[in-house]
Amino acid sequence: MTDTDGTWSIGELAGRAGVTVKTVRYYSDRGLLPEDGRSGGGHRRYGPGALARLREIRSLRALGLGVPEVARALEDEGRLADVVAGELRGVARERAALAWREASLRLLAECDGAERAELLPLLGAAALPPDTDAVVRFWRRSLPVRLPAPLVARVLDEVVPVPPDEPTPGEVRAFALLRALVSDPRPERAPAPPLRGERYRPAVLYEGLAEAYDLAAAEVRAGREPGGAEALDCFAGAYALALGEVDSAGFRRRLVERLGREDTGVMARYWKLVAPLGPADRPALGLLHHHLTVALAAPPAA
Repeated sequence: MTDTDGTWSIGELAGRAGVTVKTVRYYSDRGLLPEDGRSGGGHRRYGPGALARLREIRSLRALGLGVPEVARALEDEGRLADVVAGELRGVARERAALAWREASLRLLAECDGAERAELLPLLGAAALPPDTDAVVRFWRRSLPVRLPAPLVARVLDEVVPVPPDEPTPGEVRAFALLRALVSDPRPERAPAPPLRGERYRPAVLYEGLAEAYDLAAAEVRAGREPGGAEALDCFAGAYALALGEVDSAGFRRRLVERLGREDTGVMARYWKLVAPLGPADRPALGLLHHHLTVALAAPPAA
């Protein structure tokens, strides 16, 4: 029953809202429910605004928001939009984690005993969904120290795979093995050393290689082998310009030998694992690099 001043007691408010007195007192103590004053005996009194606020609180709590987030959301409409956006991001992360957990379990269910024994510790060592920090560190060790930061960022965008939100068991396997590969501390597992030399300009090389890879990828999309004359000239020319040499038949022979020495089993393994994880319309850079190197080593057409 409403008092003559239009306010309710804590019990009346609880009854109208369908909650317990304890619940109303809890939200009141947290400063979430406005009081319209106190009775002569010092008891709390609430107006219609408190009932509307209590219903808002219950709705937000039912959507999974914690009390601190509810408090922020009720400050104003702008805060509510920010809190909701944050909760949506959290839900997306939870869904991705659940999808990775499911795919990981499916992978283990599909494995034979030997592979299961190999993969189990790898799957248990990574967060879900996995981060790519170890992969980024692997590449930062292999890139020249003089490479400008914007160019490093571009390279990392190209060579570091992004974990999908809805992975297949095969993608889970690839990421687990990839993380193990790049985290191996043995010296023989280190990235290939970059080119060296007083005249070597790494930024020139990586800018030129990006153009060569784009040309090679366009050939793949057109259904051709990625080693056409234009892409090949761009590829060899990038090395020549970066090393301060002239692109010639002799330079190309020396370049083939140099690339062969720097082609490690680690990088071959890396690109094999990454190949199915990248965009479907663009082959992995390692595959494009391999094709261009093979085309460079091929004898010239008669």
